[in-house]
Amino acid sequence: MARHSGRGWYGRVLMAAVGVTAVATATSVWTAQAGVVDKQGAAGSARPSASHAAPARAAVSEEIVHASDKGARGVNITIDDGPDPTWTPEVLQVLRENGVKATFCMVGTQAEAHPDLVKAVVAAGHRLCDHTVSHDTTMDKKSEAYQSQEILNAESMITKASGGVRPQYYRAPGGAFTPYSRHLAASRGMRPLGWNVDSKDFERPGTAAIITTVKSELPNGPTILFHDAGGDRSETVAALREILPWLKQQGYSFGFPVR
Repeated sequence: MARHSGRGWYGRVLMAAVGVTAVATATSVWTAQAGVVDKQGAAGSARPSASHAAPARAAVSEEIVHASDKGARGVNITIDDGPDPTWTPEVLQVLRENGVKATFCMVGTQAEAHPDLVKAVVAAGHRLCDHTVSHDTTMDKKSEAYQSQEILNAESMITKASGGVRPQYYRAPGGAFTPYSRHLAASRGMRPLGWNVDSKDFERPGTAAIITTVKSELPNGPTILFHDAGGDRSETVAALREILPWLKQQGYSFGFPVR
């Protein structure tokens, strides 16, 4: 999974995240399930407070999942970086028109800013995925305490924004997984989620190029990566309008990543 670079939008998100009040699990759960010691993050941040702790779910596998619960002819549509007030509603509309359910990997600050959209995603039957607080693609180079705050705070922010529905997956920004982050997410009931097909829509190469990339990379596996935030996503929306019916014509069904 290649890292995505040149995302100036995330610099602004990261700055916004600095002021976010830390929220996470109670100390006993933190110690027992995440194996976190009492130490500081890369920027000297303290552990998240226990005031908004959510009870832990049963642990899931730490292995990065790519498979679809629809089997060999299943595909998983995954949508990253939102929610966004302009593009998430349009993506939801295209999914609704095609009867497709997707997995939305949300950035914590975006979820906190747009709880109505998080609730709309859940109400439409889609699943939630933790994509960290600030989308730091270098977090695999940071301390375990920093990784914990990024993952657990985002989990809490998304859960609160959704009205209590928790993320079922964790996707590291740019694929910056570590053994520790996978273990921590899995201990919270969030399966680490990879991708097989990178649509490259973030680069805005043109609708035709996005479609060509998806079709050519589909033999790599079932999990397809798109974006609904971080800039103009009109090409993504247009590409989805063509790709989703085409996938149906090829005999694919739409599912969720295996839990």
